[in-house]
Amino acid sequence: MSLNNPFARLPEVPSFTVTSTTVTDGAPWPAEHMSGGVPGGKDISPQLSWAGAPEETKSYAVTVYDPDAPTGSGFWHWAVADIPATVTELPEGAGDETGSGLPEGAYQLPNDARVARFLGAAPPAGHGPHRYFIVVHALDVETIGVPAEATPAYLGFTIAGHILGRAVLTATAETPA
Repeated sequence: MSLNNPFARLPEVPSFTVTSTTVTDGAPWPAEHMSGGVPGGKDISPQLSWAGAPEETKSYAVTVYDPDAPTGSGFWHWAVADIPATVTELPEGAGDETGSGLPEGAYQLPNDARVARFLGAAPPAGHGPHRYFIVVHALDVETIGVPAEATPAYLGFTIAGHILGRAVLTATAETPA
């Protein structure tokens, strides 16, 4: 795994807690949360719950990012914007093609495969272990103002000016050679 820390050059902010009933921090993704192109993979987004965000939070964004992808810029697997501040959980499978489990007003941006849904992990065979940063971002605005067709990188750039706190859970994956 690379030593690349995706938060190293971002504003330091307070942390809060994110947990999941489907993925354990530091552990490999369960098979069904891997990409549909991997045996057993079904591209099912994980269940997420969070607590302890700053009181001033007006909305959340959720992102899943692999900084270890062999692209020079990592790989964004999922990005959700405008989750209301009253919401502190996303059910498993919320990131399907229609966003059926997302709260009203929230929307998915196209990931790096240009599909607006959760895309499971599928590191290249023999590339070694990859880290997947599952992040809940607490924001100081009700709507982030990013177009639905924007990239997750643009969402991240916009978030940087509005972030109040960050909750991080890290999953891993490796495809043998």
